Amino acid sequence: MPDLSGKVAIVTGAASGIGAATARLMSEAGAIVIVADIDEAGAKRHAASLKNAHGRFVDLADAAAIEMLIGGALAEFGRLDILHNNAADLSAGVRDADIETMDLELWDRAFAINVRGTMLCCKLALPAMVKQGGGVIINTASNLALQGHLIQSAYSASKAAVLQLTRSIATSHGKKGIRCNAVLPGLTLSESAEANLPAELREIVLGETLTPYLGRPDDIAHTVLFLASDEARYITGQIVAADGGTSIHVPGFARFSALFA
Repeated sequence: MPDLSGKVAIVTGAASGIGAATARLMSEAGAIVIVADIDEAGAKRHAASLKNAHGRFVDLADAAAIEMLIGGALAEFGRLDILHNNAADLSAGVRDADIETMDLELWDRAFAINVRGTMLCCKLALPAMVKQGGGVIINTASNLALQGHLIQSAYSASKAAVLQLTRSIATSHGKKGIRCNAVLPGLTLSESAEANLPAELREIVLGETLTPYLGRPDDIAHTVLFLASDEARYITGQIVAADGGTSIHVPGFARFSALFA
Protein backbone atom coordinates (compact mmCIF):
# COMPACT_ATOMS: atom_id res chain seq x y z
CA MET A 1 0.00 0.00 0.00
CA PRO A 2 1.28 3.53 -0.77
CA ASP A 3 2.48 5.58 2.18
CA LEU A 4 0.47 8.75 2.83
CA SER A 5 1.93 9.41 6.28
CA GLY A 6 1.84 13.10 7.17
CA LYS A 7 -0.56 13.92 4.33
CA VAL A 8 -3.88 15.70 4.87
CA ALA A 9 -6.68 14.60 2.55
CA ILE A 10 -10.25 15.71 1.90
CA VAL A 11 -12.65 13.20 0.34
CA THR A 12 -16.11 14.48 -0.62
CA GLY A 13 -19.10 12.18 -0.88
CA ALA A 14 -17.31 10.00 1.65
CA ALA A 15 -20.14 8.77 3.86
CA SER A 16 -20.76 5.80 1.57
CA GLY A 17 -19.73 4.08 -1.64
CA ILE A 18 -16.53 4.98 -3.47
CA GLY A 19 -15.84 7.96 -1.22
CA ALA A 20 -16.13 5.89 1.95
CA ALA A 21 -13.82 3.22 0.55
CA THR A 22 -11.29 5.86 -0.52
CA ALA A 23 -11.35 7.56 2.89
CA ARG A 24 -10.75 4.19 4.57
CA LEU A 25 -7.79 3.32 2.34
CA MET A 26 -6.22 6.75 2.77
CA SER A 27 -6.60 6.44 6.51
CA GLU A 28 -4.98 2.99 6.44
CA ALA A 29 -2.15 4.50 4.37
CA GLY A 30 -1.44 6.99 7.15
CA ALA A 31 -3.20 10.15 6.01
CA ILE A 32 -5.30 12.48 8.12
CA VAL A 33 -8.64 12.26 6.32
CA ILE A 34 -11.54 14.71 6.29
CA VAL A 35 -14.61 12.62 5.50
CA ALA A 36 -16.98 15.14 3.92
CA ASP A 37 -20.57 14.57 2.88
CA ILE A 38 -23.98 16.26 2.74
CA ASP A 39 -24.99 13.40 5.06
CA GLU A 40 -23.12 14.85 8.03
CA ALA A 41 -24.24 12.11 10.44
CA GLY A 42 -23.07 9.43 7.99
CA ALA A 43 -19.75 11.20 7.49
CA LYS A 44 -19.16 11.36 11.24
CA ARG A 45 -20.11 7.71 11.73
CA HIS A 46 -17.69 6.59 9.04
CA ALA A 47 -14.92 8.86 10.32
CA ALA A 48 -15.38 7.43 13.82
CA SER A 49 -14.55 3.98 12.43
CA LEU A 50 -11.25 5.17 10.95
CA LYS A 51 -7.93 6.28 12.36
CA ASN A 52 -7.11 10.02 12.15
CA ALA A 53 -10.38 10.82 10.37
CA HIS A 54 -12.82 13.67 10.89
CA GLY A 55 -16.41 13.85 9.67
CA ARG A 56 -17.49 17.14 8.14
CA PHE A 57 -20.54 18.55 6.39
CA VAL A 58 -20.39 19.80 2.82
CA ASP A 59 -23.05 20.68 0.27
CA LEU A 60 -21.49 21.17 -3.16
CA ALA A 61 -24.43 23.37 -4.17
CA ASP A 62 -23.47 25.82 -1.40
CA ALA A 63 -20.32 27.90 -1.94
CA ALA A 64 -20.22 28.92 1.71
CA ALA A 65 -20.28 25.28 2.83
CA ILE A 66 -17.39 24.45 0.50
CA GLU A 67 -15.41 27.41 1.79
CA MET A 68 -16.05 26.28 5.37
CA LEU A 69 -14.86 22.75 4.53
CA ILE A 70 -11.61 23.78 2.81
CA GLY A 71 -10.90 26.72 5.11
CA GLY A 72 -11.65 24.67 8.19
CA ALA A 73 -9.27 21.91 7.16
CA LEU A 74 -6.49 24.41 6.49
CA ALA A 75 -7.07 26.18 9.79
CA GLU A 76 -7.08 22.92 11.75
CA PHE A 77 -4.25 21.03 10.05
CA GLY A 78 -2.21 23.77 8.38
CA ARG A 79 -2.04 22.14 4.98
CA LEU A 80 -3.96 20.18 2.34
CA ASP A 81 -2.10 17.59 0.28
CA ILE A 82 -4.88 15.58 -1.37
CA LEU A 83 -8.32 16.56 -2.60
CA HIS A 84 -10.58 13.83 -3.91
CA ASN A 85 -13.64 15.42 -5.50
CA ASN A 86 -15.92 12.42 -5.43
CA ALA A 87 -19.35 13.81 -4.48
CA ALA A 88 -21.97 14.14 -7.22
CA ASP A 89 -25.70 14.59 -7.64
CA LEU A 90 -27.39 11.29 -8.46
CA SER A 91 -30.86 12.23 -7.31
CA ALA A 92 -32.39 12.70 -10.76
CA GLY A 93 -32.42 9.01 -11.68
CA VAL A 94 -34.56 8.21 -14.72
CA ARG A 95 -35.84 11.82 -14.77
CA ASP A 96 -32.49 12.70 -16.33
CA ALA A 97 -33.64 11.76 -19.80
CA ASP A 98 -32.98 12.97 -23.34
CA ILE A 99 -32.45 16.60 -24.28
CA GLU A 100 -35.88 17.02 -25.89
CA THR A 101 -37.59 16.33 -22.56
CA MET A 102 -34.87 17.81 -20.32
CA ASP A 103 -36.01 19.57 -17.15
CA LEU A 104 -33.96 22.77 -16.97
CA GLU A 105 -33.89 22.72 -13.18
CA LEU A 106 -32.46 19.20 -13.26
CA TRP A 107 -29.84 20.24 -15.84
CA ASP A 108 -28.81 23.27 -13.80
CA ARG A 109 -28.57 21.23 -10.60
CA ALA A 110 -26.32 18.63 -12.25
CA PHE A 111 -23.91 21.34 -13.37
CA ALA A 112 -24.15 23.32 -10.12
CA ILE A 113 -23.09 20.31 -8.05
CA ASN A 114 -20.99 18.15 -10.35
CA VAL A 115 -19.10 20.94 -12.14
CA ARG A 116 -19.39 24.20 -10.19
CA GLY A 117 -19.05 22.43 -6.83
CA THR A 118 -16.01 20.49 -7.99
CA MET A 119 -14.48 23.65 -9.47
CA LEU A 120 -15.00 25.57 -6.22
CA CYS A 121 -13.31 22.83 -4.19
CA CYS A 122 -10.32 23.07 -6.54
CA LYS A 123 -10.36 26.87 -6.57
CA LEU A 124 -10.20 27.06 -2.77
CA ALA A 125 -7.66 24.26 -2.36
CA LEU A 126 -5.18 25.34 -5.04
CA PRO A 127 -3.69 28.44 -3.35
CA ALA A 128 -2.78 26.46 -0.23
CA MET A 129 -1.34 23.62 -2.30
CA VAL A 130 0.76 26.01 -4.34
CA LYS A 131 1.98 27.82 -1.21
CA GLN A 132 3.10 24.58 0.45
CA GLY A 133 4.90 23.42 -2.69
CA GLY A 134 2.50 20.94 -4.21
CA GLY A 135 -0.60 18.80 -3.94
CA VAL A 136 -2.78 16.27 -5.70
CA ILE A 137 -6.37 16.55 -6.96
CA ILE A 138 -8.33 13.52 -8.13
CA ASN A 139 -11.77 14.11 -9.64
CA THR A 140 -14.34 11.36 -9.96
CA ALA A 141 -15.99 11.51 -13.37
CA SER A 142 -17.77 8.58 -15.06
CA ASN A 143 -17.30 6.41 -18.10
CA LEU A 144 -20.56 8.00 -19.28
CA ALA A 145 -18.47 11.13 -19.89
CA LEU A 146 -17.00 9.27 -22.86
CA GLN A 147 -20.09 7.50 -24.18
CA GLY A 148 -23.55 8.37 -25.41
CA HIS A 149 -26.44 7.07 -23.33
CA LEU A 150 -30.20 6.85 -23.76
CA ILE A 151 -30.67 8.57 -20.40
CA GLN A 152 -28.55 10.57 -17.92
CA SER A 153 -27.86 13.30 -20.47
CA ALA A 154 -27.29 15.99 -17.83
CA TYR A 155 -25.14 13.78 -15.62
CA SER A 156 -23.03 12.62 -18.57
CA ALA A 157 -22.50 16.15 -19.87
CA SER A 158 -21.55 17.42 -16.42
CA LYS A 159 -19.02 14.64 -15.96
CA ALA A 160 -17.53 15.40 -19.39
CA ALA A 161 -17.03 18.95 -18.13
CA VAL A 162 -15.17 17.54 -15.11
CA LEU A 163 -12.71 15.89 -17.50
CA GLN A 164 -11.89 19.21 -19.14
CA LEU A 165 -11.61 20.89 -15.74
CA THR A 166 -9.10 18.20 -14.81
CA ARG A 167 -7.00 18.81 -17.91
CA SER A 168 -7.13 22.59 -17.40
CA ILE A 169 -5.86 22.41 -13.81
CA ALA A 170 -3.14 19.93 -14.72
CA THR A 171 -1.98 22.30 -17.45
CA SER A 172 -2.21 25.59 -15.55
CA HIS A 173 -0.73 24.33 -12.27
CA GLY A 174 1.66 21.55 -13.22
CA LYS A 175 4.76 23.75 -12.91
CA LYS A 176 3.48 24.84 -9.51
CA GLY A 177 3.68 21.31 -8.16
CA ILE A 178 0.04 20.33 -8.63
CA ARG A 179 -1.02 17.04 -10.19
CA CYS A 180 -4.64 16.68 -11.28
CA ASN A 181 -6.17 13.49 -12.67
CA ALA A 182 -9.65 12.03 -13.10
CA VAL A 183 -10.87 8.52 -12.44
CA LEU A 184 -13.75 7.10 -14.50
CA PRO A 185 -15.74 4.42 -12.70
CA GLY A 186 -18.18 2.22 -14.49
CA LEU A 187 -21.20 0.77 -12.74
CA THR A 188 -19.96 0.15 -9.22
CA LEU A 189 -21.68 -2.21 -6.80
CA SER A 190 -21.93 0.06 -3.80
CA GLU A 191 -24.32 -0.83 -0.99
CA SER A 192 -26.94 1.38 -2.62
CA ALA A 193 -26.48 -0.28 -6.02
CA GLU A 194 -26.60 -3.73 -4.45
CA ALA A 195 -29.91 -2.87 -2.82
CA ASN A 196 -31.59 -1.01 -5.68
CA LEU A 197 -30.13 -2.21 -8.99
CA PRO A 198 -32.49 -4.62 -10.80
CA ALA A 199 -30.89 -7.99 -11.47
CA GLU A 200 -31.73 -7.71 -15.19
CA LEU A 201 -29.85 -4.40 -15.51
CA ARG A 202 -26.91 -5.80 -13.60
CA GLU A 203 -26.69 -8.71 -16.05
CA ILE A 204 -26.84 -6.34 -19.04
CA VAL A 205 -23.95 -4.24 -17.70
CA LEU A 206 -21.97 -7.35 -16.77
CA GLY A 207 -22.40 -8.58 -20.34
CA GLU A 208 -20.70 -5.40 -21.61
CA THR A 209 -17.90 -5.54 -19.02
CA LEU A 210 -14.63 -7.19 -20.04
CA THR A 211 -13.90 -8.52 -16.57
CA PRO A 212 -16.00 -11.46 -15.34
CA TYR A 213 -17.35 -9.35 -12.46
CA LEU A 214 -18.62 -5.84 -11.79
CA GLY A 215 -16.51 -3.39 -9.83
CA ARG A 216 -16.93 -2.57 -6.18
CA PRO A 217 -16.03 0.63 -4.31
CA ASP A 218 -12.62 -0.71 -3.27
CA ASP A 219 -11.68 -1.22 -6.94
CA ILE A 220 -12.12 2.48 -7.60
CA ALA A 221 -10.65 3.52 -4.25
CA HIS A 222 -7.38 1.67 -4.90
CA THR A 223 -7.07 3.56 -8.20
CA VAL A 224 -7.61 6.88 -6.42
CA LEU A 225 -5.12 5.91 -3.69
CA PHE A 226 -2.44 5.20 -6.28
CA LEU A 227 -3.07 8.50 -8.10
CA ALA A 228 -2.89 10.35 -4.77
CA SER A 229 0.45 8.79 -3.86
CA ASP A 230 4.01 9.72 -4.78
CA GLU A 231 4.15 6.48 -6.76
CA ALA A 232 2.09 8.32 -9.39
CA ARG A 233 4.23 11.47 -9.28
CA TYR A 234 4.74 11.51 -13.07
CA ILE A 235 1.04 11.09 -13.89
CA THR A 236 -1.04 14.22 -14.41
CA GLY A 237 -3.83 15.40 -16.66
CA GLN A 238 -4.89 11.81 -17.26
CA ILE A 239 -8.30 10.19 -17.44
CA VAL A 240 -7.97 6.79 -15.76
CA ALA A 241 -10.88 4.44 -16.42
CA ALA A 242 -11.62 1.93 -13.68
CA ASP A 243 -14.63 0.38 -15.35
CA GLY A 244 -13.74 -3.19 -16.20
CA GLY A 245 -13.04 -2.17 -19.79
CA THR A 246 -16.60 -1.14 -20.65
CA SER A 247 -15.46 2.09 -22.30
CA ILE A 248 -12.85 0.65 -24.68
CA HIS A 249 -14.75 -1.78 -26.89
CA VAL A 250 -17.70 -2.01 -29.25
CA PRO A 251 -20.80 -2.77 -27.12
CA GLY A 252 -22.34 -6.14 -27.77
CA PHE A 253 -19.14 -8.00 -28.62
CA ALA A 254 -17.77 -8.76 -25.16
CA ARG A 255 -20.44 -11.36 -24.42
CA PHE A 256 -19.62 -13.19 -27.67
CA SER A 257 -15.87 -13.40 -27.02
CA ALA A 258 -16.11 -17.16 -26.45
CA LEU A 259 -17.04 -17.60 -30.13
CA PHE A 260 -13.61 -16.32 -31.17
CA ALA A 261 -11.54 -18.16 -28.56
